[in-house]
Amino acid sequence: MDNFNKIENIYFLGIGGIGMSSLARYFKSVGKRVSGYDKTETPLTINLVKEGIPVHYNDSINELPAYLHQNNTLVIYTPAIPGDHNEFNWLKEKGYSILKRAKVLGILCSSGNCIAVAGTHGKTTVSTMLTVILKESKLGCGAFLGGISRNYATNFILPKTEESWLVTEADEYDRSFLNLHPKMALITSMDSDHLDIYGEHENVQKSFKEFVSQIKPEGKCVLKKGLEKNVETLNGVELYTYSLKEKADFYGSSFSLRDGFYSYTLHTPAGEINNVQLNYPGLVNVENSIGAAALSWLAGVSDDEIKSGIARYKGVNRRFDIRFKSKETIYIDDYAHHPEELNAVIRSVKELFPGKKVTGIFQPHLYTRTRDFAKGFAESLAQLDQAILLPIYPARELPIPGVSSEMIAGLMDNNGVLMMGKKEVLEWIKANTAEILMTIGAGDIDNIVNDIVKILEANTND
Repeated sequence: MDNFNKIENIYFLGIGGIGMSSLARYFKSVGKRVSGYDKTETPLTINLVKEGIPVHYNDSINELPAYLHQNNTLVIYTPAIPGDHNEFNWLKEKGYSILKRAKVLGILCSSGNCIAVAGTHGKTTVSTMLTVILKESKLGCGAFLGGISRNYATNFILPKTEESWLVTEADEYDRSFLNLHPKMALITSMDSDHLDIYGEHENVQKSFKEFVSQIKPEGKCVLKKGLEKNVETLNGVELYTYSLKEKADFYGSSFSLRDGFYSYTLHTPAGEINNVQLNYPGLVNVENSIGAAALSWLAGVSDDEIKSGIARYKGVNRRFDIRFKSKETIYIDDYAHHPEELNAVIRSVKELFPGKKVTGIFQPHLYTRTRDFAKGFAESLAQLDQAILLPIYPARELPIPGVSSEMIAGLMDNNGVLMMGKKEVLEWIKANTAEILMTIGAGDIDNIVNDIVKILEANTND
């Protein structure tokens, strides 16, 4: 099914996922009747309901809207839906048109000027920065984002026209990004991850190589410096590199830190853009801004518009997200769930707040990832002055014997690694003052973020 014009109803299985919800918002914006199921209520699903998209949380065919009919309904599902899901199996048996989220995204992005941002980490920040730069420029854009943009309070931007640039994240999980054929693409990283799908790192790299081969003829590919040896471009696709400080087609110099924010000189193939100001913390985000600037420059955005767009960027929920700040404590929430991501965000925090003691609360995501990267997690978390580990968030997985958060703790050099549940963490925060407090992870650790803020506010008021 490559044409959605005849479809009246869109039903989502797993509508609360960040990628699924952006599609739901798209179909709602073009006049489709949209509804869906998810396992639990979250702030995201609550907002979807407020926007006129009904959501229910009970897996039962009795919950399916009465207006769904085989001839005018498309069902979109996420791979996280289990094989024994009642609604999924009933809709399949009744002959409904059913597509994976990645397939639908690929169809929507196939005809336009798609810019896809890929990488085992950093893609949400880069794609959101790129969206802000493009949207605030004369060109404009649409976007399907993997996080909630603080500039626009959403993960979906409706493009002005069919010819507008369309920004999307290219997710390597389950090889989803191979449904995309972008006009331009950027890759931030090709680290070993999702080995439950790929088996070994070499297969991860092969998948990225295949993704690059799908860039449209005469298109453009931007790679973080050093990755170019892993891919080759075809069909006249131009290759560019970017880097934080190392010389590349796009790179930074003359870095200056003031009031927690960096300014720098951006080098492009045509010259320099001086005094670029990123009003968002973290050196890792400076590197992300250079990648976003590279794509913007290649898309035709002017130097002044790039500079203005970077300055206007306000961040993404759960990406170096400063949630609380007082004289005693600064609290940062971050989505990092891979050892390299942890290493980057912890290093950035220590650079930003030198001499401050950093307490990190980490929730490992997936048994397979914990098993495969326990040593890497331990090394990254060892940079913390105080580490607190929550139990593993299983997501779609069943437990693996012998794999637990204790596996990471046993490999850490830190004295006094603490093992706690979420309720115990809240009690610990009430009783202890942390100079820099971080919550880190991609599971449901974000469910306690607002509670932590309330405790810190109460402690400050006292």
